[in-house]
Amino acid sequence: MKKLALFFVCILTLISCSSINDSKPNIIIILADDAGYSDFGFMGSDEIKTPNLDQLALDGVTFNNAYVSASVCSPSRAGLLTGMYQQRFGHECNLDSDVNNSFDPNQITIAEALKTEGYTTGLIGKWHLGDKTQNHPLKNGFDYFWGFISGARNYFYNPDEVNRNSIRNVVENYSQTNFEGYLTDVLGEKAISFIDKSNQSNNPFFLFLSFNAPHTPMQAKEEVLEKFKNNPRQVYASMMWSMDEAIGHVIDALKENNQYDNTIIYFLSDNGAAMSNNASPFPYKGWKGNQFEGGIKTPMIMTWKNKIKSNTQFDGFTSALDIFKTSLEVSNVNDDLMANADGKNIMNYLNDNIIQNENLFWRKDKMATVRSGNYKLIRLNDTSTVLYNIENNYFEDLDLKLKEPSVHDSLFKLLLDWEDRLIDPNWVENKDWNIVTEMIYEDLMANKDIRAVSPKDLN
Repeated sequence: MKKLALFFVCILTLISCSSINDSKPNIIIILADDAGYSDFGFMGSDEIKTPNLDQLALDGVTFNNAYVSASVCSPSRAGLLTGMYQQRFGHECNLDSDVNNSFDPNQITIAEALKTEGYTTGLIGKWHLGDKTQNHPLKNGFDYFWGFISGARNYFYNPDEVNRNSIRNVVENYSQTNFEGYLTDVLGEKAISFIDKSNQSNNPFFLFLSFNAPHTPMQAKEEVLEKFKNNPRQVYASMMWSMDEAIGHVIDALKENNQYDNTIIYFLSDNGAAMSNNASPFPYKGWKGNQFEGGIKTPMIMTWKNKIKSNTQFDGFTSALDIFKTSLEVSNVNDDLMANADGKNIMNYLNDNIIQNENLFWRKDKMATVRSGNYKLIRLNDTSTVLYNIENNYFEDLDLKLKEPSVHDSLFKLLLDWEDRLIDPNWVENKDWNIVTEMIYEDLMANKDIRAVSPKDLN
């Protein structure tokens, strides 16, 4: 079905336009993995150094109310690449070792849609959307892939750990390969190579630069560790520095190729701070895996030189889902390929800083959330709820459901109406993790000490 829709759109494109429009912008999505909300210089951190991202923020806009569509890696990426709430096609929970868990290949990705307008597309880094043949990046719109299929891997290559069938192996397109040095550096180098090759053609390009930093395992280069030897989060700070350095090299390559001014760059993290890597959710409550602000709010930058105002702050609600529709509309992609998009075109609001009362939703198995205006409702197991006014109580520790029952009931109905558009999850996370997640929600909702953060704490 997807292939048929794309075929007809491509035919219409060829009929209406015999050559590629040279003015189409290049598009780059740079994604960090498990980074803390304010663990960046441009977000106010003095401890974690990110000078290149800080400069990128000065060149563009920083979003102060940006959210991802999931609190864990895989569903967040599924939403980002399709512009849809991933629960609409069953990709609600994180992938585990079960090979039956995978991205629905019938969904149209941003890469597939941009290819209809002549874009060359590349994915460098982490995939984490399934290891079936039909899930491979090259089957879902990417012309080139260098990275790994799984959700994590070592940052240094060790031939002794390579397993021919392991989804943690690094591959180039379909072939297993290797690398020298530190993986974060190599991902930056591969991104630059993709940009250089694309610059030699007349085609615009789309690059998804999907870092695994600062996801576990916690591994950094010795010379960078020495630089941060007095930092209380030495390894984490070192991993973040290396990612920022790689991003700086990519930006330099764009400038050297005279492509920077005609390139839209988005930067964000896939979910909130993880408990396992020393990331910080400050100043928020919650972390990766739950729908309190620390688990779903993301630092986010967008730059497009001379098209959007530089060194600005945007306070309106922004979702990672918006990247899909924004990118496709500015590239003149056929509207039919955006028919299912849940996001908006950020450009319609950005320069005038228009703020509207937008409703945003989340669900992962037994946990669901809606934010509407200043209010946010979190629900556990269909019945247990809390209501917060985020503007007045961003730390989410003052439950208002008894004081403002009409607001509670209206948000509860909003959530139910949204869920009517969804399907049941195609899979759920493993039993032990579900037990822990439910305990975390109970404790956070009651403002109690956390009893467990991982299944090992149940023993």
